[in-house]
Amino acid sequence: MTEDQPTPKTDGGTDSVSSDDVALDPWGSSTIEDYRKLFEQFGIEEFDADEVPDPHYLMRRGAIFGHREYERVAEAMANDEPFAALSGFMPTGDPHIGHKLVFDELIWHQQQGGEVYGLIADLEAHSARGMSWDEIDEHARSYLLSLIALGFDVEDGELYRQSDNRVLQDLAFEIGSTTNFSEFEAIYGFGGETNVSHMQSVVTQLADILYPQLDEPMPTVIPVGPDQDPHVRFARDAAARMRYFKVTEAFASFELDDGERELFRELYDDLTERDDVDTDDLRCEDAADHLTVEIVSRMGEGVDEATYESLYEKLENGGKEPIRPRVRFLDRNANEAAFDALIEAIPGEKRRYDAHIDSFDLDPEDAEEIAREVEIEHDGYGFQAPSSIYHRFMTGLTGGKMSSSVPASHISLLDDPEDGYDKVKSAATGGRATAEEQRELGGKPDECPVYELYAYLLAESDDEFAARVYEECAGGERLCGGCKEQAAELMREFLEEHQEKREEAKEILEDVDIDLSSDRRGLGGQEEEDAV
Repeated sequence: MTEDQPTPKTDGGTDSVSSDDVALDPWGSSTIEDYRKLFEQFGIEEFDADEVPDPHYLMRRGAIFGHREYERVAEAMANDEPFAALSGFMPTGDPHIGHKLVFDELIWHQQQGGEVYGLIADLEAHSARGMSWDEIDEHARSYLLSLIALGFDVEDGELYRQSDNRVLQDLAFEIGSTTNFSEFEAIYGFGGETNVSHMQSVVTQLADILYPQLDEPMPTVIPVGPDQDPHVRFARDAAARMRYFKVTEAFASFELDDGERELFRELYDDLTERDDVDTDDLRCEDAADHLTVEIVSRMGEGVDEATYESLYEKLENGGKEPIRPRVRFLDRNANEAAFDALIEAIPGEKRRYDAHIDSFDLDPEDAEEIAREVEIEHDGYGFQAPSSIYHRFMTGLTGGKMSSSVPASHISLLDDPEDGYDKVKSAATGGRATAEEQRELGGKPDECPVYELYAYLLAESDDEFAARVYEECAGGERLCGGCKEQAAELMREFLEEHQEKREEAKEILEDVDIDLSSDRRGLGGQEEEDAV
């Protein structure tokens, strides 16, 4: 891209704000009309490629639009520290160009030095989609061939299928002991008609997400589409629940919830800057009085009244107890030996209570590291919260959503190259009604499925080429007929090359320790439609 050229929008031109909430369904036909809603509604953070060393072209071009705590992975990458990446593939059909986004993200993280895992979500395919085991075996092989053909190094990564990984299933069993049906109901809308195997497959996916950290806790990224975010959020919760200790900030002997803690931290920081307040001799009841003054002055600035009232009550009940900032270790699942070992490991001034320990000389980062080390030494997992990155859904070639059940809307990586050529030639565009109007007003690449093919696939790492296509279209120099012809030729070449490499990958796959001929028995069913 040139410096003054903005990153092209690749979400189908959906800048208008929808009044409806976004529904993320991992097994439905999810579409996203406004990606900004994901930031507001689910707390997904906007992705900044400038924060990543040598970012992948999908990052540079905005195809990867959001993340959860990816900065921890980027930092590990920059400092040559251990990190991991994992993503899974539900084998319900042929791999297509939508799946290639995830394949490329995994391969790039492997090239950056990460421990990379690719899994076949066969338990999910069988339980949620009713796929037969013979169908699953066939599609699983096809997914892995494309992943290897695109550059996945089987010697430096791990491939597995859920049903054959006993270590994974043992982890899923442990995670399952921390979850209950009400959570499945709230997160996924499960009800009395949901089969138990479907719920079991979700717990297995949570185990998948945490699996790379079994030998060593490390920053781990899950590259997925936004429809899979419910799994990521659930796994982050599961990682925290399975920890022996929770490390938080505290100010007195009583506990604050997250909202109360944030509100009091703001108040405390304000008080430390005032000349008329001695924070070294601040008591709880004094803080309650200051809180009242501060809240009255800030009413109308988004202060939650219920949080204020509950914090005020706790401070009032604290009476003359001094306010002293500290780090708190809360006992979640620790055995007695681990709790005692933590007390010994905490340096400096500390105070022990029945279910927590307060340290007055540690910062939160050092406290977290001590808690994790003690946990691991006493047979705990020490999981870090998994990170994630999210890529945009590709627009279907026919103009709607891209769906694996509508052949004309997508291109399979197994399509005959001539069929791929024809599909692109027949694709909808963001062009004007006439060539004259296009030259005068310019095209609309932000709304064009063909431009997406250039940005996501056909231009590969050539940013100048992708930018030139965008600028020529928007400026009216590029007409749709010639643009589609060029894209169709590039698609044909890509499919020809990819399928040749798939043939070469067959020999590599034979040497991988993964069973692709399942002898399982089970009921098959009707496959549902999915977005890609």
